[in-house]
Amino acid sequence: MQPRTSPSFPAPPSAPPPWRTRLAAWVEGPRVQRFVTALIVINAVTLGLETSAEVMAQAGPLLRTLDAAILSVFVVEILLRIAARGLGFFRDPWSVFDFVVVGIALIPASGPFSVLRALRVLRVLRLLSVVPSMRRVVGALLTAIPGIGSIALIIGLIFYVFAVIATNLFGGAFPDWFGTVGRSMYTLFQIMTLESWSMGIVRPVMEQYPYAWVFFIPFILIATFTMLNLFIGIIVSAIHSEEQVRQEKTEAALEHAAQDITATSHADLEALRREIRDLRSLLEARSRADRAG
Repeated sequence: MQPRTSPSFPAPPSAPPPWRTRLAAWVEGPRVQRFVTALIVINAVTLGLETSAEVMAQAGPLLRTLDAAILSVFVVEILLRIAARGLGFFRDPWSVFDFVVVGIALIPASGPFSVLRALRVLRVLRLLSVVPSMRRVVGALLTAIPGIGSIALIIGLIFYVFAVIATNLFGGAFPDWFGTVGRSMYTLFQIMTLESWSMGIVRPVMEQYPYAWVFFIPFILIATFTMLNLFIGIIVSAIHSEEQVRQEKTEAALEHAAQDITATSHADLEALRREIRDLRSLLEARSRADRAG
Protein backbone atom coordinates (compact mmCIF):
# COMPACT_ATOMS: atom_id res chain seq x y z
CA MET A 1 0.00 0.00 0.00
CA GLN A 2 1.17 3.48 -0.83
CA PRO A 3 1.48 5.82 2.12
CA ARG A 4 -1.36 8.26 2.42
CA THR A 5 -0.25 11.75 1.71
CA SER A 6 -1.82 14.60 3.58
CA PRO A 7 -3.56 17.19 1.41
CA SER A 8 -1.57 20.30 0.70
CA PHE A 9 -3.08 23.64 1.56
CA PRO A 10 -1.94 27.03 0.29
CA ALA A 11 0.24 28.85 2.70
CA PRO A 12 -1.55 31.66 4.54
CA PRO A 13 -0.61 35.15 3.42
CA SER A 14 2.34 36.46 5.36
CA ALA A 15 1.69 39.36 7.69
CA PRO A 16 3.34 42.68 6.79
CA PRO A 17 6.58 43.46 8.58
CA PRO A 18 6.18 45.36 11.87
CA TRP A 19 7.94 48.42 10.48
CA ARG A 20 5.34 48.69 7.70
CA THR A 21 2.51 48.47 10.20
CA ARG A 22 4.06 51.16 12.38
CA LEU A 23 4.81 53.38 9.37
CA ALA A 24 1.23 53.04 8.05
CA ALA A 25 -0.21 53.83 11.48
CA TRP A 26 1.97 56.94 11.69
CA VAL A 27 1.61 58.34 8.16
CA GLU A 28 -2.14 57.68 8.06
CA GLY A 29 -2.67 58.78 11.65
CA PRO A 30 -4.68 61.86 12.62
CA ARG A 31 -1.65 64.07 13.33
CA VAL A 32 -0.03 63.60 9.93
CA GLN A 33 -3.37 63.87 8.12
CA ARG A 34 -4.23 67.11 9.93
CA PHE A 35 -0.82 68.47 8.97
CA VAL A 36 -1.38 67.48 5.32
CA THR A 37 -4.84 69.07 5.39
CA ALA A 38 -3.36 72.34 6.67
CA LEU A 39 -0.73 72.27 3.91
CA ILE A 40 -3.42 71.70 1.27
CA VAL A 41 -5.34 74.76 2.50
CA ILE A 42 -2.16 76.86 2.59
CA ASN A 43 -1.23 75.66 -0.91
CA ALA A 44 -4.70 76.62 -2.18
CA VAL A 45 -4.17 80.15 -0.85
CA THR A 46 -0.70 80.46 -2.39
CA LEU A 47 -1.90 79.21 -5.78
CA GLY A 48 -4.66 81.81 -5.72
CA LEU A 49 -2.18 84.55 -4.80
CA GLU A 50 0.07 83.58 -7.71
CA THR A 51 -2.66 84.69 -10.11
CA SER A 52 -2.21 88.31 -8.95
CA ALA A 53 0.49 90.26 -10.79
CA GLU A 54 0.86 92.72 -7.90
CA VAL A 55 1.37 90.00 -5.31
CA MET A 56 3.84 88.16 -7.53
CA ALA A 57 5.81 91.36 -8.04
CA GLN A 58 6.19 91.78 -4.27
CA ALA A 59 6.36 88.20 -2.97
CA GLY A 60 6.80 86.00 -6.05
CA PRO A 61 9.99 84.19 -4.96
CA LEU A 62 8.56 83.52 -1.50
CA LEU A 63 5.35 82.04 -2.93
CA ARG A 64 7.28 79.85 -5.38
CA THR A 65 9.57 78.59 -2.62
CA LEU A 66 6.60 77.84 -0.38
CA ASP A 67 4.83 76.04 -3.22
CA ALA A 68 7.90 73.90 -3.92
CA ALA A 69 8.31 73.07 -0.22
CA ILE A 70 4.67 72.02 0.13
CA LEU A 71 4.92 69.90 -3.02
CA SER A 72 8.02 68.23 -1.57
CA VAL A 73 6.08 67.33 1.57
CA PHE A 74 3.28 65.86 -0.56
CA VAL A 75 5.78 63.75 -2.51
CA VAL A 76 7.40 62.46 0.68
CA GLU A 77 3.99 61.62 2.15
CA ILE A 78 3.00 59.66 -0.97
CA LEU A 79 6.32 57.77 -0.96
CA LEU A 80 5.90 56.88 2.72
CA ARG A 81 2.39 55.60 2.08
CA ILE A 82 3.65 53.47 -0.82
CA ALA A 83 6.45 52.10 1.38
CA ALA A 84 3.97 51.32 4.16
CA ARG A 85 1.29 49.66 2.04
CA GLY A 86 3.24 48.31 -0.93
CA LEU A 87 1.11 47.34 -3.91
CA GLY A 88 -1.97 47.70 -1.72
CA PHE A 89 -1.51 51.46 -2.14
CA PHE A 90 -2.56 51.21 -5.79
CA ARG A 91 -5.62 49.10 -4.96
CA ASP A 92 -7.17 52.02 -3.09
CA PRO A 93 -8.90 54.47 -5.49
CA TRP A 94 -8.33 57.43 -3.16
CA SER A 95 -4.62 56.66 -2.92
CA VAL A 96 -4.39 56.46 -6.72
CA PHE A 97 -6.22 59.80 -6.90
CA ASP A 98 -3.64 61.40 -4.57
CA PHE A 99 -0.80 59.85 -6.58
CA VAL A 100 -2.13 61.24 -9.88
CA VAL A 101 -2.82 64.72 -8.47
CA VAL A 102 0.67 65.01 -6.98
CA GLY A 103 2.23 63.44 -10.08
CA ILE A 104 0.69 66.07 -12.36
CA ALA A 105 2.40 68.78 -10.33
CA LEU A 106 5.79 67.14 -10.98
CA ILE A 107 5.48 67.40 -14.77
CA PRO A 108 7.74 70.24 -16.03
CA ALA A 109 5.48 73.19 -16.81
CA SER A 110 7.53 74.55 -19.69
CA GLY A 111 7.36 74.37 -23.46
CA PRO A 112 4.45 72.27 -24.72
CA PHE A 113 3.55 71.35 -21.13
CA SER A 114 3.09 74.96 -19.98
CA VAL A 115 -0.67 74.47 -19.95
CA LEU A 116 -0.20 71.90 -17.16
CA ARG A 117 0.95 74.69 -14.84
CA ALA A 118 -2.70 75.67 -14.42
CA LEU A 119 -3.47 72.12 -13.27
CA ARG A 120 -1.42 72.60 -10.11
CA VAL A 121 -4.58 73.80 -8.44
CA LEU A 122 -5.84 70.21 -8.64
CA ARG A 123 -3.77 69.63 -5.51
CA VAL A 124 -6.57 71.38 -3.63
CA LEU A 125 -8.83 68.45 -4.55
CA ARG A 126 -6.80 66.29 -2.17
CA LEU A 127 -9.13 67.62 0.52
CA LEU A 128 -11.70 65.22 -0.91
CA SER A 129 -9.54 62.25 0.05
CA VAL A 130 -8.18 63.63 3.32
CA VAL A 131 -11.43 64.80 4.94
CA PRO A 132 -13.61 61.73 5.74
CA SER A 133 -16.94 63.59 5.45
CA MET A 134 -16.05 64.83 1.95
CA ARG A 135 -14.94 61.34 1.00
CA ARG A 136 -18.31 59.91 2.04
CA VAL A 137 -20.18 62.53 0.01
CA VAL A 138 -18.09 61.78 -3.10
CA GLY A 139 -18.68 58.07 -2.59
CA ALA A 140 -22.42 58.68 -2.38
CA LEU A 141 -22.30 60.75 -5.57
CA LEU A 142 -20.51 57.94 -7.37
CA THR A 143 -23.17 55.46 -6.28
CA ALA A 144 -25.82 57.86 -7.60
CA ILE A 145 -24.31 57.94 -11.11
CA PRO A 146 -26.67 55.26 -12.56
CA GLY A 147 -29.73 57.16 -11.37
CA ILE A 148 -28.29 60.49 -12.52
CA GLY A 149 -27.55 58.95 -15.92
CA SER A 150 -31.18 57.87 -16.29
CA ILE A 151 -32.39 61.36 -15.40
CA ALA A 152 -29.92 62.86 -17.89
CA LEU A 153 -31.30 60.63 -20.65
CA ILE A 154 -34.85 61.73 -19.80
CA ILE A 155 -33.82 65.41 -19.86
CA GLY A 156 -32.06 64.87 -23.19
CA LEU A 157 -35.21 63.32 -24.61
CA ILE A 158 -37.34 66.21 -23.34
CA PHE A 159 -34.90 68.74 -24.79
CA TYR A 160 -34.95 67.04 -28.17
CA VAL A 161 -38.76 66.90 -28.33
CA PHE A 162 -39.16 70.55 -27.32
CA ALA A 163 -36.31 71.62 -29.64
CA VAL A 164 -38.00 70.03 -32.67
CA ILE A 165 -41.29 71.71 -31.73
CA ALA A 166 -39.60 75.09 -31.19
CA THR A 167 -37.75 74.84 -34.53
CA ASN A 168 -41.01 74.19 -36.37
CA LEU A 169 -42.89 76.93 -34.52
CA PHE A 170 -40.35 79.76 -34.18
CA GLY A 171 -37.48 78.92 -36.54
CA GLY A 172 -38.73 81.06 -39.42
CA ALA A 173 -39.08 84.25 -37.38
CA PHE A 174 -36.10 83.72 -35.05
CA PRO A 175 -33.43 81.76 -36.95
CA ASP A 176 -30.64 82.80 -34.56
CA TRP A 177 -32.44 81.16 -31.64
CA PHE A 178 -34.52 78.42 -33.23
CA GLY A 179 -33.21 78.06 -36.78
CA THR A 180 -31.94 74.51 -36.25
CA VAL A 181 -32.48 71.79 -33.69
CA GLY A 182 -29.03 72.47 -32.24
CA ARG A 183 -29.71 76.18 -31.83
CA SER A 184 -33.10 75.44 -30.33
CA MET A 185 -31.57 73.06 -27.78
CA TYR A 186 -28.99 75.68 -26.77
CA THR A 187 -31.71 78.34 -26.45
CA LEU A 188 -33.85 75.99 -24.39
CA PHE A 189 -30.84 75.29 -22.17
CA GLN A 190 -30.52 79.04 -21.53
CA ILE A 191 -34.23 79.15 -20.71
CA MET A 192 -33.83 76.19 -18.33
CA THR A 193 -31.11 78.07 -16.40
CA LEU A 194 -33.57 81.01 -16.06
CA GLU A 195 -30.85 83.36 -17.31
CA SER A 196 -32.52 86.28 -19.19
CA TRP A 197 -35.18 83.88 -20.38
CA SER A 198 -38.12 86.28 -20.07
CA MET A 199 -36.92 89.64 -21.38
CA GLY A 200 -34.17 88.16 -23.54
CA ILE A 201 -36.05 85.37 -25.37
CA VAL A 202 -39.65 84.67 -24.43
CA ARG A 203 -41.09 88.20 -24.59
CA PRO A 204 -39.54 88.97 -28.01
CA VAL A 205 -41.01 85.69 -29.27
CA MET A 206 -44.39 86.52 -27.76
CA GLU A 207 -44.47 89.80 -29.67
CA GLN A 208 -44.95 87.76 -32.85
CA TYR A 209 -46.49 84.65 -31.28
CA PRO A 210 -48.75 85.84 -28.41
CA TYR A 211 -49.52 82.30 -27.28
CA ALA A 212 -45.86 81.20 -27.13
CA TRP A 213 -46.13 81.11 -23.33
CA VAL A 214 -48.16 77.91 -23.75
CA PHE A 215 -44.94 76.32 -25.03
CA PHE A 216 -42.35 77.92 -22.74
CA ILE A 217 -44.06 77.67 -19.33
CA PRO A 218 -44.62 73.86 -19.47
CA PHE A 219 -41.01 73.45 -20.63
CA ILE A 220 -39.71 75.47 -17.67
CA LEU A 221 -41.90 73.57 -15.22
CA ILE A 222 -40.76 70.20 -16.56
CA ALA A 223 -37.08 70.87 -17.24
CA THR A 224 -36.18 73.35 -14.50
CA PHE A 225 -38.25 72.43 -11.50
CA THR A 226 -39.33 68.80 -11.88
CA MET A 227 -36.22 67.23 -13.42
CA LEU A 228 -33.66 69.17 -11.40
CA ASN A 229 -35.52 68.29 -8.21
CA LEU A 230 -35.24 64.66 -9.30
CA PHE A 231 -31.47 65.15 -9.54
CA ILE A 232 -31.40 66.52 -6.02
CA GLY A 233 -33.65 63.73 -4.75
CA ILE A 234 -31.41 61.01 -6.20
CA ILE A 235 -28.27 62.56 -4.72
CA VAL A 236 -29.86 62.99 -1.28
CA SER A 237 -31.17 59.42 -1.41
CA ALA A 238 -27.71 58.12 -2.34
CA ILE A 239 -26.09 60.03 0.55
CA HIS A 240 -28.73 58.69 2.96
CA SER A 241 -28.17 55.14 1.70
CA GLU A 242 -24.40 55.54 2.07
CA GLU A 243 -24.79 56.73 5.66
CA GLN A 244 -27.22 53.90 6.41
CA VAL A 245 -24.84 51.28 5.00
CA ARG A 246 -21.97 52.75 7.02
CA GLN A 247 -24.10 52.71 10.17
CA GLU A 248 -25.14 49.09 9.54
CA LYS A 249 -21.49 48.08 9.08
CA THR A 250 -20.58 49.82 12.33
CA GLU A 251 -23.43 48.12 14.20
CA ALA A 252 -22.47 44.74 12.72
CA ALA A 253 -18.84 45.24 13.76
CA LEU A 254 -19.91 46.21 17.29
CA GLU A 255 -22.24 43.21 17.51
CA HIS A 256 -19.50 40.88 16.26
CA ALA A 257 -17.08 42.32 18.83
CA ALA A 258 -19.68 41.87 21.57
CA GLN A 259 -20.21 38.24 20.52
CA ASP A 260 -16.46 37.62 20.58
CA ILE A 261 -16.21 39.14 24.05
CA THR A 262 -19.17 37.05 25.25
CA ALA A 263 -17.72 33.86 23.76
CA THR A 264 -14.35 34.60 25.34
CA SER A 265 -15.98 35.25 28.70
CA HIS A 266 -17.93 31.98 28.52
CA ALA A 267 -14.77 30.08 27.58
CA ASP A 268 -12.83 31.65 30.46
CA LEU A 269 -15.67 30.88 32.86
CA GLU A 270 -15.83 27.25 31.75
CA ALA A 271 -12.06 26.94 32.11
CA LEU A 272 -12.28 28.40 35.61
CA ARG A 273 -15.05 25.94 36.52
CA ARG A 274 -12.97 23.02 35.27
CA GLU A 275 -10.01 24.17 37.32
CA ILE A 276 -12.21 24.45 40.43
CA ARG A 277 -13.58 20.95 39.85
CA ASP A 278 -10.10 19.54 39.35
CA LEU A 279 -8.89 21.31 42.48
CA ARG A 280 -11.86 20.02 44.46
CA SER A 281 -11.26 16.46 43.23
CA LEU A 282 -7.59 16.77 44.17
CA LEU A 283 -8.47 18.01 47.67
CA GLU A 284 -11.01 15.23 48.19
CA ALA A 285 -8.52 12.61 47.04
CA ARG A 286 -5.87 13.98 49.41
CA SER A 287 -8.40 14.07 52.27
CA ARG A 288 -9.33 10.40 51.70
CA ALA A 289 -5.67 9.47 51.59
CA ASP A 290 -5.06 11.25 54.89
CA ARG A 291 -7.98 9.46 56.58
CA ALA A 292 -6.84 6.10 55.23
CA GLY A 293 -3.34 6.72 56.57
